[in-house]
Amino acid sequence: MGAFLDKPKTEKHSAHGDGNGLRYGLSSMQGWRVEMEDAHTAVVGLPHGLTDWSFFAVYDGHAGSRVANYCSGHLLEHILGAGSGDFASGPGSGVEGVKDGIRSGFLKIDEYMRSFSDLRQGLDRSGSTAVGVLLSPGHLYFINCGDSRAVLCRDGRVGYSTQDHKPCNPREKERIQNAGGSVMIQRVNGSLAVSRALGDYDYKCVDGKGPTEQLVSPEPEVGVMERAADGDEFVVLACDGIWDVMSNEELCEFVRSRLQVCDDLEKVCNAVVDTCLHKGSRDNMSVVLVCLPGAPKVSEEAVRKEEELDKFIETRVEELLQSGGDDGVPDLVTVVRSIATENIPNLPPGGGLASKRSVIEAMYHKLNPHREEEGGVGEKTGGAQSKEKGATRAVLLEALRQIHVGQAGQDARSPLAYALANMARRPEGSDDDAAAEDDDDDEEGTPFADAVDDHSCRSPVCCSEDREPQPPAASPAPSSLPSPTPFPSSSATTEPEPKPSRDAAPTTTAAAAADLLDHQPDPSASP
Repeated sequence: MGAFLDKPKTEKHSAHGDGNGLRYGLSSMQGWRVEMEDAHTAVVGLPHGLTDWSFFAVYDGHAGSRVANYCSGHLLEHILGAGSGDFASGPGSGVEGVKDGIRSGFLKIDEYMRSFSDLRQGLDRSGSTAVGVLLSPGHLYFINCGDSRAVLCRDGRVGYSTQDHKPCNPREKERIQNAGGSVMIQRVNGSLAVSRALGDYDYKCVDGKGPTEQLVSPEPEVGVMERAADGDEFVVLACDGIWDVMSNEELCEFVRSRLQVCDDLEKVCNAVVDTCLHKGSRDNMSVVLVCLPGAPKVSEEAVRKEEELDKFIETRVEELLQSGGDDGVPDLVTVVRSIATENIPNLPPGGGLASKRSVIEAMYHKLNPHREEEGGVGEKTGGAQSKEKGATRAVLLEALRQIHVGQAGQDARSPLAYALANMARRPEGSDDDAAAEDDDDDEEGTPFADAVDDHSCRSPVCCSEDREPQPPAASPAPSSLPSPTPFPSSSATTEPEPKPSRDAAPTTTAAAAADLLDHQPDPSASP
């Protein structure tokens, strides 16, 4: 099965609340992924006499949602429960006692889940990252296990950030190698893209090694910051679907700008998720925003500028539609790309024109209520030829994937040969060929991308290449959108240099596919 949908699921789960002198909002979206594997926790006022404490967390599941969903409902009780060291004794505990209690809670829940029958028998092989913040009256405890991330905005800039646990990090790589594993293509044994997680018991069965010495460790890193009443503005917790396309600084700037024009934290979180989708995120997306007393307040000046910006964009959309001339009304993609080339003032920092996609779309459809959308966030509409091309392409790529991961031999050769022959019969320069060129950037959204999934490729074949991993980029950068129309960047914003996607899978042209077919051994032949 493919790892991505034909078009993203944009319905959101949102919530908000307040208490203990803070407000919070959250939002999550399935996006392009086939399944929603994220989960979250938001608790204001904790039991065991910790009524002035609060806890928030985001869990990013992989290979299923079982572990993420269980942790969202039970991690806190394992941290607070009996046997969690000095933390269980209440507010009088010292900072180190709290940190020890958090670590103990993670190890306990990981060991407890191992006893679940589906996980024990290998019927479910899911795992999950976890990032959270525990707020006491005097401290912020940042908790991280995996590559989700927490960021504190203090005095208008990034005041603290957790560090991602990647297999190529020196400390993580040393532990993996000491456990008899290796790091290939920046993954544990060439498969798992994170070096710490809850669950993932296939990577936690090395004899003679403790739970924190396995290929994948459930131990969190806990950082502590004393609270600054005036300077602390907000904390953002988010999965890598957000950080793939926004840096720490960009997200802080964007959230600050949204808080100055809107006091509804659900809407602010929804804006973050929508903007990341339009920036090219292909993963599930979840974000929790915790606003502290020093958070920015709505500004009349900021609201006025926002209204002027929206009006300017709407006017430009109307002008572009009226200037179509003999070519007719331009499609939505043409309008978006045209606006993106302009120097538009006062775009939201960190979000750019991508954060205004909804304004462009709303005005476009208002002026063209009966026009089919072409090349929007979803798939392009088309007739029988477009559908036939898509079906042929899907057959080809699925056959290639099966051959690549060693799951099929002769069984895959027939559909592959048929698809190649069908592609060869197309006239050179046909519309389908042009569409295929436009779709070159989409191939990671096809079944072939499943050969190297986000966190959980388990094939011994597709990741067998023994290469030295490349160091990760200094800050996350946008990956290519598997939509036919990735959102262009505006000249008024500076996007970071793109980095190789962690989901990247080998791609094959029709010619290379034919060569692969010619050299594929026939499993029915005699040795």
